[in-house]
Amino acid sequence: MKIINIKDVLKEEFTNLPLFTGRIMRQSPLKDITSSDLSVDYINFAKGVKNKLHMHSNDQVLIVTKGRGIIATEEKKFKIKEGDIIWVPAGEKHWHGAVPGSKFTHISITKAHSKLTQLEK
Repeated sequence: MKIINIKDVLKEEFTNLPLFTGRIMRQSPLKDITSSDLSVDYINFAKGVKNKLHMHSNDQVLIVTKGRGIIATEEKKFKIKEGDIIWVPAGEKHWHGAVPGSKFTHISITKAHSKLTQLEK
């Protein structure tokens, strides 16, 4: 067992990752636990920043911890807020991010080494 406080986890800032439309900050509390079957990331989106259409080879769970955001498939778009938990099944094409004027943070949980396929340039 290991207890990790998110305040003690390194913050990595990215400004030009191809998957995102702008600046994000990521914290990966299980990054140094090589035996973990899970990938857990806190993703902090700047105001209005989103990611592009993509899919994962395994299920993904998103837990909204701050701000207001959007999650969408090719057919539907949903507003999401603090406290919402979203399950995205493996292979579902989707995108998510902050609404204009609001920062947005979610925890992303996937299977470790899950493949992410970006579908939109």
